[in-house]
Amino acid sequence: MKRPIRILCFGDSNTWGYIPNTDHERYNNNERFPKVLQKLLGNTYEIIEEGLNSRTLISEDTRPGKEGRNGSLYLIPCLDTHDPLDMVILMLGTNELKEIFHNSAEKIGATLEKYFVKVILNRKSQFMNTTPKLLIISPTMIDESQGTARDVFKGSNIKSKKLGSIYKDIAKRNQCYFIDASQLKVGSDGVHMTKESHSILAKELYKIIKAIDFPNKKSP
Repeated sequence: MKRPIRILCFGDSNTWGYIPNTDHERYNNNERFPKVLQKLLGNTYEIIEEGLNSRTLISEDTRPGKEGRNGSLYLIPCLDTHDPLDMVILMLGTNELKEIFHNSAEKIGATLEKYFVKVILNRKSQFMNTTPKLLIISPTMIDESQGTARDVFKGSNIKSKKLGSIYKDIAKRNQCYFIDASQLKVGSDGVHMTKESHSILAKELYKIIKAIDFPNKKSP
C-alpha cells in the first residue's frame, strides 16, 4: 500500500494561524490554511504543520522567549525529521520586514533563495533517491496603518509589495511552484491573514497540488 503524499508547510505566524490583533490566539483546525488544505486533499495526502510565530529567515530575535526563531538553523533538522517529503510549502520572509532588521526587499529575496530554496531543492531524502518539490508563497502585504504593523513594520508596505515579483522570479529561476499572497487581506493588526484569506489560500494550494503528478500518487 502506497504511503500518503507528504507535504510540509514551513512558515511563520501566518502558517501557524495567528488570529489578528489577539494575544497569541490561533485559528482552529477548520480555519487555518494547512488544516483546511488537509481536508480538501483528503487522506491520500499528509499535511505537516511547521509554523512558528516570529520565525525569520536568518535574523536573530533577541526578545525574551523568542529563542530559536532563525529559520535557517532549523530548516535541515526539520526536513530530516519529516523525511520522506514530497513537497515543501514555504511561506516566510514577513518578519525580516521588521524595521529593526533594516532589510531591503531584494536582500530578503536573496536570503530566501540562498538559505531556503536551494537547501530544500537539494536536500536528498535519507531513505530514497528523491528531493522534495517546492511551492513558494510570497508574504502578505503589510498594512502600516494598523496595529502591530504601525509600530513594528514601519516602511514595510512598499517592500512587502515588491516581494511578490521578487519571489515569483525566484520560483521561476528554480523551477518551483508559486502563489502571490500579496492580495490576500490581513486583519486589524496589519500583518496576519483573516480567516477568509486562510480559506482562499488553502483553495489555491489545493488546485496546484492536485494537478501535480507526484511519483507515488495514488490512483483514484
